[in-house]
This record gives sequence, C-alpha cells and structure tokens, in this order.
Amino acid sequence: MSAAFGALGRVFLCLDERFDVLHASQGLDDLLGIDAARAAEGRPAEELLGADLFGAGSPLRQALLAGERREGWRADLPARGEVPSRLVAVTAAPIEPPEGACDSHVAYIVVLRAAEEERESGGAPVTFGGLIARSASMGKIFRLIQNLEHSEATVLLTGESGTGKEMVARALHDHSQRRRGPFVAVNCGALPGELLESELFGHVRGAFTGAVRDRAGRFEIAAGGTLFLDEVGDMPLPLQVKLLRVLQERCFERVGESQTRQTDARIIAATNRDLRRAVAEGSFREDLYYRLRVVPIEIPPLRERREDVEPLARVLLARVGARQGRALRFSPEALRSLLGYAWPGNVRELENALEYAVAVCKGQTILPEDLPVEMTLSTESKGQTAGTRSNGQSPTQGEQLRAVLDQHHWRRSAAARALGVSRTTLWRMMREAGLESG
Repeated sequence: MSAAFGALGRVFLCLDERFDVLHASQGLDDLLGIDAARAAEGRPAEELLGADLFGAGSPLRQALLAGERREGWRADLPARGEVPSRLVAVTAAPIEPPEGACDSHVAYIVVLRAAEEERESGGAPVTFGGLIARSASMGKIFRLIQNLEHSEATVLLTGESGTGKEMVARALHDHSQRRRGPFVAVNCGALPGELLESELFGHVRGAFTGAVRDRAGRFEIAAGGTLFLDEVGDMPLPLQVKLLRVLQERCFERVGESQTRQTDARIIAATNRDLRRAVAEGSFREDLYYRLRVVPIEIPPLRERREDVEPLARVLLARVGARQGRALRFSPEALRSLLGYAWPGNVRELENALEYAVAVCKGQTILPEDLPVEMTLSTESKGQTAGTRSNGQSPTQGEQLRAVLDQHHWRRSAAARALGVSRTTLWRMMREAGLESG
C-alpha cells in the first residue's frame, strides 16, 4: 500500500488504537527531509499533525473513534531541521485489515498530500500553527504567513479584541527562521510608561527606587527570536520615540545606563486601535506607524467569517472538555445558536461561552440552555426557535431578556450589543415582553 500511494505522490501512515504511528511511508521524507519517516514511527500522530487534529478529544480523533471517515482536512507539518513546515491535506479513516494482510495492530490509516497539489477542499477546515479556519479570508492569512517564512520584515497585526492576534504572531514566529529562538510578548497597554520602559529596555541597579539589581529587558531576552508588542497603540509618546530608534538603528540603552546595546529581535506588533486615526489625532507617531506596518495583516472579526464559527467551536469544545476529562458534542439547536450570534467579543468570547457551557452542562450534549443567555436570545429574536407565543416571545424569553438588561444595568445600547441586535430590535423585544421600563 505504501508503494502504491507513493507512486501517486501521497504519504501513507498507519496508526494503532492509541493513535501512535506504526508505519510512515518514505514519501514523508520528500516532505520533511531524510529520515522523517523513521523518526515519526513509534510517536503520537499528534506530534506530527498537531493537537487540533489528533489531540485527545479533538473533532477528527472523535470522528475516527466513532468509525467515521474524514476527508480534506488540512494540517501544518512542523519544520524539521532546515526543512520548512509544509501544509498538507489530510484524509483519515478507521480500518480493520484482513487477517494476514498487514500488522494486526493497525486501527487507522492516514493519507497526506501536499496542499499545493490540492484543489480547494470544498469548505474543509484548515489547521495552521495552532489556528483553525474555513474562511477564505483566514486562508489568505495562512498563505501570507508561509510566504513570510524567510522574511525579517516587521509585521503589524490589526483587528478587534479577541480575534487571535497573539496566535497569529506565534504562527509567524513558528514559521520563521527564528523559530528556535524565544517568543517574548509584552502588553504595552498593561503598564504605565515608566515601568514599560524598564520592561522593554531593562534597567541598571539604582536607576530608580526599587531597582536593587541590574535587569535585562525584553529586547535582550528576545535576542535571536521574536518580540511581540501587543496593544502597541497604547504606548506613550515618549516611548514611541525610543521604539522608533530601535527599529531604525537596532540599538537601545537600559534605563539609567549610557552604554548602547544592540538587538536583533524581530518585531511583531498588534493593536485593536485605528492607528491612522491616532496619527491624525496626534497620539501616535506617523513615522513609527509606517515603520511598524512594513507588512500589515488585518484579522477580520468573527462576525465577518461565520464559516469559521463551527470548526472553531468544535475544536474549543474538545479542548475545554478534555481539561475536565469529558467528551462533549453540540446539539443542532445549540450549534444554530452559536452560528446565529454576532460575537462582539470574537474568538475570546466564543471560548468563554464554551467554558460556561461545559461548566453547566449535565450530560454529554451541549443544549441551547447551556449557553450564555445572550446567545439563545439573539437566535430567538430572529425567529429561529419554535414554541413562540402570539406576540413572538418564547415562554422564557422575557425572563432571559430581563436578565441581560439587569446584567447591563438597563443600558439599552450595551444590552443590544451583548445580544447582537440593533437598539430598535431590542426595544421591540422589550415591548413584547412588557419590559419597557426597569
């Protein structure tokens, strides 16, 4: 079978019931270099193809355990030595080999093919650097990350809070020539200017009260790797000048020291602010803005890529459930509620919602009543549930709506955002429930 698949340009893997690799065809060497096939044998498939596909409780693994076949999934084979990572299409199926045909311990077969040889997978999810998506917009970002593998260019990630900017930054690092170096993250909005300066550049003993010893800054710690500046739009103007110098001259001084030090850390920055507007308002330097956005990457909000909600929800549910030793699934109605919600908090809100659902779910199936109330209300307000009264309200909707209003202190704008509806729709829902006033 290995020879047959090899002749077709495929990689053939055999897994045992524990999802360890029993056999890997020599085609894996063509993708990842000499001895890659031998190195894979005896190791968990999760190490080769990622936890999102073969980790405990992952959707693909659960499908195989249930006796189902899966086609067209995509995974990112990790870089090996000087050989870069490779995106591959994955087909997997359980198998019961005829007696004497091959190793009796084989429980599953996996076939890999270089993704560039595949046509579009017809909406199958793609896993890449810990990210998973189905949308064309995220697919473009994945391809851009691959194209930047040999680049040292500074990258500016923009997008709303909760869209996964740090995960994209980590993927950029993991798919760069600096992947063996450290990935160091700093939240520029979490510290006041004086502390942030010391955090970035370090300080010497006696530089300020409490500086009892010399301390290296993040630029030094990130040497040979990547420094991720999160919420860079919140950096004070005096520090922006110093950051600009580092980007231009690749040097800095510790706080309280005159010695100039060199840095070779690659900079990836991220912000949820509109930096163009900040430049116009004078709160962000224009020269720094252009120095940071050598390669701009905008991550779209989840509401603009709703096709990503289901694969994200399934992977996150598997991950959250695995931490509690539970294998859970969605009911069709619960999944419909997730797909119908506007997700103002993006992927972070989705993960928090599933944490809540797993905590309150009594069985093995996530039901609509296990989800935060604003998600089921949003779906019901669009007429997607049955059992409504003549005024359009379900028997419990009035109580749920009151709970959301109470949660937001009856501020209608905030409640409408939480429900993913307009103020007009919220007003109609309140009127039908008899809740015009608090």
